[in-house]
Amino acid sequence: MKVGLLGAGRIGALHAGMLAGHPEVDELAVGDVDAERAEALALELGGVHGGILEVLDSGLDAVVIAASTSAHADLILAAADRGIPAFCEKPVAIGYDETLEVVERIEGSGAVLQMGFQRRFDAGYVEARRLIEEGSLGTLYSVRLATHDPEPPHEGYIPTSGGIFRDLHIHDFDVLRWLTGGEAEEVYATGSVRKFEVFGKYEDVDTSAALIKMVDGVVAVLTGGRQDPLGYDVRTEVFGSEDSVAVGLNGRTPLRSIEPGVRSSGEKPYANFQVRFEEAYRAELEHFLRLVRGEAENPCTARDALEALRIAVAADLSLAERRPVLLSEVG
Repeated sequence: MKVGLLGAGRIGALHAGMLAGHPEVDELAVGDVDAERAEALALELGGVHGGILEVLDSGLDAVVIAASTSAHADLILAAADRGIPAFCEKPVAIGYDETLEVVERIEGSGAVLQMGFQRRFDAGYVEARRLIEEGSLGTLYSVRLATHDPEPPHEGYIPTSGGIFRDLHIHDFDVLRWLTGGEAEEVYATGSVRKFEVFGKYEDVDTSAALIKMVDGVVAVLTGGRQDPLGYDVRTEVFGSEDSVAVGLNGRTPLRSIEPGVRSSGEKPYANFQVRFEEAYRAELEHFLRLVRGEAENPCTARDALEALRIAVAADLSLAERRPVLLSEVG
């Protein structure tokens, strides 16, 4: 299988390393708008390199899109027009209308597009979903989600990120739908700039929270932030009438207990998302290659990405207008 990798930045390099070492990948072609960066990554991994369109037109069996967010929609459609099965990191696009247009074109053409929401492949989240689906937790009451970055992004990233709810929390919104098997009905979101004034410059926040009511009555509480001095912290807790479970709570969780007699594990906390979700990223790409070979169903469609974005858009509207927002108001 010849696989193209579009985007040789941080996440692109992670995917490239996994693809280059996969037994089903005979050739890896790296494309980037920065020719030198593409060449350096290709040489490091023993692949070939070229411009974005050059790679797309090089006879690919599949393509992984890890370019900047603003390029996702065009690259998704370029792959679809060429009949190339594609995997794309979130999001399809920052805007709802643009995302909807791409989703409808993908669905209308029958093109293969798997979206990159790696938490769906994390062992803890997979087990939580299994327990919910088999009924082990009983009646589902509530879900708590937390996502806290170790350090804020550089200023150049902020104005193109879409804001904290479309960027940082889009994974929480996706995994909430995936775990519960339901859709959001109403969102109330809030946030503030607590330390990093640069976020306020772009009408964004560095500290966030949201209350989400699902259509079936399940209530979810979300918190997040752009800086955690201890490390990368992503956790989910699910509470039911028969049992309660936590994902992401172990010796490497950057959260310390101050209860008497509770000792620290001494393990090094997760430094970043690459470390925390390394195996999930690997499993995600493995599934994509199986999807390309016709051996698996699409685990995360473009429509899934659109529905997660709807929650994020509702959260943005709620933050701006300081009121609860119904999902029916979006799209």
